[in-house]
Amino acid sequence: MNLDLPRERLVALVAAEVARATGLRPAATTGLAPAATGPGAVYDIPVSVSARHAHLSTADFATLFGPGASLTRAKDLSQPGQFACEEKVTVVGPKGATIEGIRILGPLRPATQVELSATDARSIGLSAPLRESGDLSGAAWIVIVGPQGSVRLAAAIVASRHVHMGPADAARYGVRDKDLLRLEIEGERGGVFDRVLCRVSPSFALDFHLDTDEANAFGVGPMTKARIAG
Repeated sequence: MNLDLPRERLVALVAAEVARATGLRPAATTGLAPAATGPGAVYDIPVSVSARHAHLSTADFATLFGPGASLTRAKDLSQPGQFACEEKVTVVGPKGATIEGIRILGPLRPATQVELSATDARSIGLSAPLRESGDLSGAAWIVIVGPQGSVRLAAAIVASRHVHMGPADAARYGVRDKDLLRLEIEGERGGVFDRVLCRVSPSFALDFHLDTDEANAFGVGPMTKARIAG
C-alpha cells in the first residue's frame, strides 16, 4: 500500500481492506461520499404538502350543506380513493377570528376533523394539539360554518408529519407501521425531519406528508423528494 497517498484516501483504502477481511461494512468516513445504492441511499420518496383542510362526518356534512347534498370531486389526491372537493367551509376560533375557504377532502369519515398548521391555529386563537390524523383526544373546540348551517365541536388538530407506504415499500425499507423514522429532504434548504410517523397499509401509496409550516421552512416544491436518513 502506498503510504504517500493523501490521508483521506489512505483511510478509505484501509477501511475497505478491513471490510474485505472481516466481511463488515466500514463506517462512514469524513469526506467520503455516501453509498449510492440500497434503501435510503437515494431520494425516492415523494413529498406532498397538506394545506389546511377538513374531513367531515356524514351527519355534519348534511348540517353544513343541507340534506341530500353530496361531495363534488375536484381532483384526486396522492392516496388511492382520496380526493379534494369543490366544497369549502369557514372555521371560527374562540374569539370570533375566522379562516375561510377551508377545503373538504373526501370521502366522508366517521368523525369530523379539521387539520390546521400551527400558524393557522394561532391566527384564530387556538391551541390545537399535535395529533396523528384520526386522533381527536384533546382537540381544540371550533365552530365550522357551511352554506346551510354550522356545528360546534372539538375537532381542530395540527397533524403529525407522516409517511404513507404499502407493505412492499415497508419491507424494502425495513420499517413497520407506527415506527418513528428520520427522513431527509433534498434541496438547498433541505434537512432532516425526526419523529416521522410511518403508516403502513395495503391501501396506501408511498408519500411523505408535511404541513405548510414544515414545507415552507424546508423549501419543499412540487418535485421534492425525501429519503430515509436512519
